[in-house]
Amino acid sequence: MSDADAASIRAARSDWITEHLETYLTSGGARGHIMDVSAVGGRVFTTHCLIRCVGRKSGKSYVRPLIYGNVGGEIVVVASKGGADTHPQWYLNVLQSNTIGVQIATQAFEATWREPEAEERHQVWAYMAHLYPPYLTYQQSTSRQIPLVMLTPVRAIDVFSAEDSR
Repeated sequence: MSDADAASIRAARSDWITEHLETYLTSGGARGHIMDVSAVGGRVFTTHCLIRCVGRKSGKSYVRPLIYGNVGGEIVVVASKGGADTHPQWYLNVLQSNTIGVQIATQAFEATWREPEAEERHQVWAYMAHLYPPYLTYQQSTSRQIPLVMLTPVRAIDVFSAEDSR
């Protein structure tokens, strides 16, 4: 899928994503954790986390809502960018960080991260594609290998606020 095609998908969902992020942040995580994404091929009860990372160029803090899974106590997010041919900016920012912030519902943590490899990656990918089937289409539409990021919470932090996402 070209970046332009992926961009049109993101643009169509942009208002929903913005509203979702605002709902998650303003409720302190009480709302926005579980969302119905069946309209776009996902599941009715799909879990979402927030990740907070620092822009590698801007130095600004960014918060993004992402679908997540839990594999062996690690939080897994997928850097799909809707199947675009380039990685999402948040993923490039994560690559430049030792730790990032992650919020699940009303709890937030500083977390270390890693990328699974070989057979572990295959198993984690299959699990995430089961949670959100459109990931399979996204992977088929791009030549890049869509990255998986596994997060391990290391300490509790304050829940995110709207100021964290500006």
